[in-house]
Amino acid sequence: MATVNPAMFKSTLHEMTQTTPTVLWNDSATLSELTYSISHGAVGATCNPVIVLEALKSEAEIWNRKIGELAAKHPAATEDEIGWLLIEEVSATRAKLLEDIFIQQKGRNGRLSIQTDPHLYRDTHRIVEQALRFNSLAPNMIVKIPVTAAGIPAIEEATYRGVSINATACFTLPQCVAVAEAVERGLTRREREGKDISTMGPVCTIMVGRLDDWLKVVVEKQSITLGEPGYLEWAGVAVFKKTYKLFRERGYRLRLLSAAYRNHMHWSEFIGGDVVISPPYRWQVRFNASNIKCENRIDIPVDAKIVSDLQRHLPDFVRAYEEGGLSVSEFDTFGATMRTLRGFLDATHELATIVRNIILPNPDKL
Repeated sequence: MATVNPAMFKSTLHEMTQTTPTVLWNDSATLSELTYSISHGAVGATCNPVIVLEALKSEAEIWNRKIGELAAKHPAATEDEIGWLLIEEVSATRAKLLEDIFIQQKGRNGRLSIQTDPHLYRDTHRIVEQALRFNSLAPNMIVKIPVTAAGIPAIEEATYRGVSINATACFTLPQCVAVAEAVERGLTRREREGKDISTMGPVCTIMVGRLDDWLKVVVEKQSITLGEPGYLEWAGVAVFKKTYKLFRERGYRLRLLSAAYRNHMHWSEFIGGDVVISPPYRWQVRFNASNIKCENRIDIPVDAKIVSDLQRHLPDFVRAYEEGGLSVSEFDTFGATMRTLRGFLDATHELATIVRNIILPNPDKL
C-alpha cells in the first residue's frame, strides 16, 4: 500500500475522511461552524435543542428578526409553537449547505439532523407524526428520535414510512440493538411492499461522553474508587467498540454515530470504522491542531483490565455493556437517559423564553 503524505490534507480530520471509511458530521447548526467543518471533510450535520439554542444565541441578529416574522405570520401561535417553527427554519436553511453531498452520496450522507420534541418521548404516535413533518422540510433531513420505550416503535414506523432516522438519547448496547432491530423491521416492511430503501441513511447515536458523565456521577454518589483514575474515560469507548463489532457480525443496515465529546478518544478510538463521528466545532479545531495520528483503532479492544474493573464496580456500566443489561421498558429510567432528556427539555423551555422576550418584551426594561 502506498505511503500517504499528510501534507496532502488540510487537517487531521480531513485526512481521516479521505483515507478511512470513517466520516465526519458537524455537531452544530451555526453557519460559520458548519462551513468550517464542511471545508475539513464533513458530509453531514447533527442538531438537538441545545445546539439550536447555541446557534440562536451566536446568530441572534439573524434569528431574532426571524422570530418576529414568524410571530407576525402566526398570530395565534404559542411561544413553544413559534420556537419549533424556528427550529424548522434553522434546520431547513442549514440543510441546503449539504444538498450537493446528499445527491453525490445518494442519501448515505449529506443530511442534517433535526430532533423531535423531547416532550413527546412517551408518545409513539406523536413522535411519528412529527418525524413525518420534519422529513418533508427538505430532501436531505434525518430525524432524531429518542431511544425510549415509546421511541423504539416510533423508529420502526418512521423507517417504514420512508424517514431516515438518527436514534438519539442512546448510551448503551441494549438500546442500540433495539434500534437496529426496529430499523430492520421497518426496512423489511418497505421491501415487502416494493418501496425504495436505496437512498435511506439511518444511524444510531451513542452519546459516549454522556454515559461517562453519568458513571462519574454514580462514582461520586457512592464513593467508588476504581483501579486507576482514567478508567472512567473508557466506558463509552468500550460500549461503542463492542456495539460496532456486534453490528458488523449481524449485518444491521445502519451505522453507529459517536456523540457527546469529552476527550479525544471519543474520536481517535473509532477511526477506521464505517461509522460517523460528530464532534462540535470546538473539538474539531482541537483535533485538527493536535499531533494525534490518523490511524485505524476501531478494532483495538479496550484493555480487559479496564473493562473488568468497570464491570466489578459499576452495575450501570454492566447494563450499558451487556446485551441483556437493559430491557426496553427500562430505557426511560436509565440515569444517562433521564439526565439527557431533562437537558433537552430545559433547552426547549429556554428557547420559549427567548421567543417571549421578543414578542412580549418586559415593559420594565423598555
